[in-house]
Amino acid sequence: MARLALLSVSNKTGLIDLARSLVEEFDFDLISSGGTAQALKDAGLPVTKVADYTGSPEILGGRVKTLHPRIHGGILARRDVPQDITDLENNQIRAIDLVVVNLYPFEETIAKPGVTLAEAVEQIDIGGPAMLRASSKNFGHLTVLCDPAQYNEYLEELRQNNGEASLEFRQKAALKGFLHTASYDRAIASYLADTQNYNLSGTQLQSLRYGENPHQPAAWYQTGTTPTGWAAATKLQGKELSYNNLVDLEAARRIIAEFTDSPAATIIKHTNPCGTALGSTISEAYQKAFNADSTSAFGGIVALNRPIDAATASELTKTFLECVVAPGCEAEAQEILGKKSNVRVLILPDLNAGPKETVKAIAGGFLVQTSDDIIADTSQWQVVTERQPTADELAELLFAWKVCKHVKSNAIVVTSDRTTLGVGAGQMNRVGSVKIALEQAGEKAKGATLASDGFFPFDDSVKTAAAAGITAIVQPGGSLRDKDSIKAANDLGLVMVLTGVRHFLH
Repeated sequence: MARLALLSVSNKTGLIDLARSLVEEFDFDLISSGGTAQALKDAGLPVTKVADYTGSPEILGGRVKTLHPRIHGGILARRDVPQDITDLENNQIRAIDLVVVNLYPFEETIAKPGVTLAEAVEQIDIGGPAMLRASSKNFGHLTVLCDPAQYNEYLEELRQNNGEASLEFRQKAALKGFLHTASYDRAIASYLADTQNYNLSGTQLQSLRYGENPHQPAAWYQTGTTPTGWAAATKLQGKELSYNNLVDLEAARRIIAEFTDSPAATIIKHTNPCGTALGSTISEAYQKAFNADSTSAFGGIVALNRPIDAATASELTKTFLECVVAPGCEAEAQEILGKKSNVRVLILPDLNAGPKETVKAIAGGFLVQTSDDIIADTSQWQVVTERQPTADELAELLFAWKVCKHVKSNAIVVTSDRTTLGVGAGQMNRVGSVKIALEQAGEKAKGATLASDGFFPFDDSVKTAAAAGITAIVQPGGSLRDKDSIKAANDLGLVMVLTGVRHFLH
């Protein structure tokens, strides 16, 4: 008798190819439910609907489909227990050899703006987790697959083992099944819980060579049941990503997400931007960002908000880079980048989507905060000096402010022509950051703009900036000595704008 496979999936990626191989290459019979059965039927594949197999119709609007003894008996039966085999025969139940299940998109549903509790509840899968847990428990006798990424690996397993999956493979697949249901349940619990509970879980994507330093073991985990963010990125070429690569890539993504209207490029070293710029083309934006600090750009992480074209690819290959990420890559550009095979090139179509919260571990627990994703609104800014900014100055101040938001505090950023000229990051006092940024900018500071992530406690930084040639400053304000800084700006003929928003980044 042919073997039996049960297919019931929400995510139908790779489903038809898998099913066709099961039927044509390995002589499986297929049973399926709902939309999965229809998709298989539309593809011309022979399939028996679960309702026809069990003799029980789907009820309660589809809430009950696979919760039936003919399904779970076939999944849980132990082939080496005579009584189990007798029970199958007496109840006309076929043993199921393969279960392919993934779950309703609960996390994708609750991520949508305005989703109601009732809508979220309807995306809580019941039959799927029951089948996943049952088949994972019985891995000694069948295989369970819950991720389309497993399909080809399973088929190769059959091809190399005379049509059978090894116990080692089945146990590994069962572990993935339990991790899948655990992550799913935690997501539901987090959604329904009050603010006194916070659940954090993830599935290991890969073990990393090491962490920040060679003596620190590290691994990369995916949150949720569906790959998103960097887990969903496509790596076109290059070595495996490291812990530090991923940390810097996320820092680059956060900066580049600030700019959507114009081609933009940023180059990151140790989570800080050494160059960020806008341009009329993505190639121009990258060249401006690179020239902002070509020394620090060596070995950097590059993020682009437009697909990589041939001109940009040619520029990228002129220096050593660790990683490049963009929303796309043209074929000619990919060929050019291929000449630098060690550079990691990633495609992440949605560079704007990031985590809603950030988590930091501390002794005995962890801290959670909402992400600093507030959108700058210049209509809420306050010009506090006699000299008013021109439209171009205001646009430059906004650019500088957006970059400064992503620099380690104390942060000072000097810009001109929508390009960073100097970055002072992570100093223990703001005067130190001002001096570093101005020294890096050099003569180019004349007529440039300066942004500060926090207020100026004294007027010394304003005077230092003016002496270097800065003509406009943007800062949060809020110091008891704001009036001193404002007076200094007026005396020196500067524009000063207060945003009313602070952007510390620790």
